[in-house]
Amino acid sequence: MARTNPKTYEASTATKVAFIGLGVMGYPMAGHLALAGHHVTVYNRNPAKAKDWCAEFAGQASAPTPRQAAEGADMVFCCVGNDDDLRAVMLGADGALAGAKAGALLIDHTTASANVARELFATAKAKGVHFVDAPVSGGEAGAINGMLTVMCGGESAAFERAKPVGMAFSKAFTLMGDSGAGQLTKMVNQICIAGLVQGLSEGIAFGMKAGLNMEQVLDVIGKGAAQSWQMDNRGKTMVADKFDFGFAVDWMRKDLGLVLEEAKRNGARVPVTALVDQFYADVQAMGGKRYDTSSLIKRLR
Repeated sequence: MARTNPKTYEASTATKVAFIGLGVMGYPMAGHLALAGHHVTVYNRNPAKAKDWCAEFAGQASAPTPRQAAEGADMVFCCVGNDDDLRAVMLGADGALAGAKAGALLIDHTTASANVARELFATAKAKGVHFVDAPVSGGEAGAINGMLTVMCGGESAAFERAKPVGMAFSKAFTLMGDSGAGQLTKMVNQICIAGLVQGLSEGIAFGMKAGLNMEQVLDVIGKGAAQSWQMDNRGKTMVADKFDFGFAVDWMRKDLGLVLEEAKRNGARVPVTALVDQFYADVQAMGGKRYDTSSLIKRLR
């Protein structure tokens, strides 16, 4: 699969942007910004990845620090691993906020806590910089194809500035509420996925034990009320014992940890999510840290 598959881009004024973090998601997302005609400067902790990206997207640039990447940019996009990574690239003498000009817009696509989103929103605002938390759903394939779903939190004016540029790698880019609302929406997304994948795992494992032709079963029940994205895209690969389709168990456990921490704070009851998180811990212990999330079925075989 190509790192970035070109798409038809919506009309958007060419903008000077920075992109911080060229991982599985960030590399193609930054690529779509370049292909859409924006002027992109990238930063990556491993400079070799930034060099490779610039070789693929001729005419773009890289910078040795987040601060230097952000200097002069109208918008700074970010997609890193977790709260600590986010603070590391945003704050401090070499952080993006130190280089951001007054009125610049920071859009963070990291799946992180609502607390760090609110913290960075307040810190940015004190410096005259706008901040939108904007976690994504759609996985590696969605990033490559420019078809991510983006859930945003922040001020409406900042969101409206970000949307036409962010649509370069998105199919939906939606304001969910105030700062932190994007991260909270992503938590709802992960809660729903965890339960769906466990249910699908149990159904497939049950059917296989019963001696059914599970490819045929999935074709039939996929036309009824049991249908889901997980069934359509992962059901048959689960039957085939294939688990190399993107979003890793390690990442899902990080995300579910955010959910469980937030649930403690707000009093939400998430017993199934807590159980599935432990099931993913079992998959990790089986050596499946880098398996995709559909590997829950491995426990049941």
